[in-house]
Amino acid sequence: MKFIFLAYKNLKRKKIRTALTVGGVAVAVAVLVSLFGFDAGYQNGLNKDIDKLGYHLLVTAKGCPYEAATLMLKGGGGLRYMDDAVYKRIAEDKRIDKISPQLVSSVYNQEGGPDNRGAFTLYMGIEKSYIELKPWSKFKAGGWFSGPDADEAIMGYEAAELEQRLVGDKIFVSGINKVLTVKGVFERTGTQDDGVIFVPLATAQRIFNLPGKLTGIGIKLKDIQQIGDVEESLYNEPGIQVVSLAQVRGTILNLVASARAMANSIALIAIFIAVIGVTNTILMSVFERTREIGVMKALGASAVDIFKVIWAETVLICVFGGLFGVILASLGSAIVEKIIRHTLPYAPSGKLVLIKPEFLLIAFFATVVMGLIAGAYPALRASLMKPVDAIRSGE
Repeated sequence: MKFIFLAYKNLKRKKIRTALTVGGVAVAVAVLVSLFGFDAGYQNGLNKDIDKLGYHLLVTAKGCPYEAATLMLKGGGGLRYMDDAVYKRIAEDKRIDKISPQLVSSVYNQEGGPDNRGAFTLYMGIEKSYIELKPWSKFKAGGWFSGPDADEAIMGYEAAELEQRLVGDKIFVSGINKVLTVKGVFERTGTQDDGVIFVPLATAQRIFNLPGKLTGIGIKLKDIQQIGDVEESLYNEPGIQVVSLAQVRGTILNLVASARAMANSIALIAIFIAVIGVTNTILMSVFERTREIGVMKALGASAVDIFKVIWAETVLICVFGGLFGVILASLGSAIVEKIIRHTLPYAPSGKLVLIKPEFLLIAFFATVVMGLIAGAYPALRASLMKPVDAIRSGE
């Protein structure tokens, strides 16, 4: 314990230098913890988004796989169409538990959006099976359509809030001169459905002049282990492509791989610089106290005693840096998350930087190990000094 107390007093001699070194270690630790949190938060958010899709496979018309992934996650993307005959053939597969056809269409409303500057409104034609695939979708008000071809709409929570619509109100579909009656409003789900206006599938095909057309088919299997076999059998269908949950996840992770690689490189550089900074600080301290170390050895301090004091100084710097680093990472996670959301092409819902206690512990103990490594050379150099030479060189 006396070695730690002596090491602490030595560090207090150069407060500014010690504070800067501790700050460098703290920044490196904060970066490391934030990266751990980003990896965990992004994976967790992406998995939740995929789970909330309610289906295992999405069938779309052939096109760009990135557009298909966007269609699966956000209900938009490239609007390519396929015949509903494909749906009828696929629905006969006995391995399918639930299947739901969809027709997505976007309409530009000149008076929509913030300050009535104009915005695109997303309409989705669905059947009752769509709700069966998403049992968490509950009605805040109203209920299901009165008929399969009714001029009615069910609004997502955010769409209803934005348009200020209640059950019984009218919606004017811009560009096609069609008026729909609001039949229901969904509760908030935290998914892309919150911003969508739903209409009966047959109604969507009629009012958007797309008879017999679909943009997607959602499929939930009885046994998810059969997903590979079902995909293989669907490849024989002409003019379609199949997007699985694994493909969506892989596509999105590929998009952020370069950003994550760059962030990992920055973290390694920060840690390397921190180690060099700690080593340099302790070496400078050793050189400045050469005569003092010589006197201590002349008065009976052993090489092991000197080694312990210098090593304790290094460890103390890293311990303080680790503590401040985990605090900085915890307090700054919201800022880091905001920056990431503005940088990445796709960011899942939920907390994007998930700071777990185990991440803080790992980072802290890694800092202690870093201190032990960084302090080994300066401590060894000081312990090997000869008392007479040290006193003479310090004069």
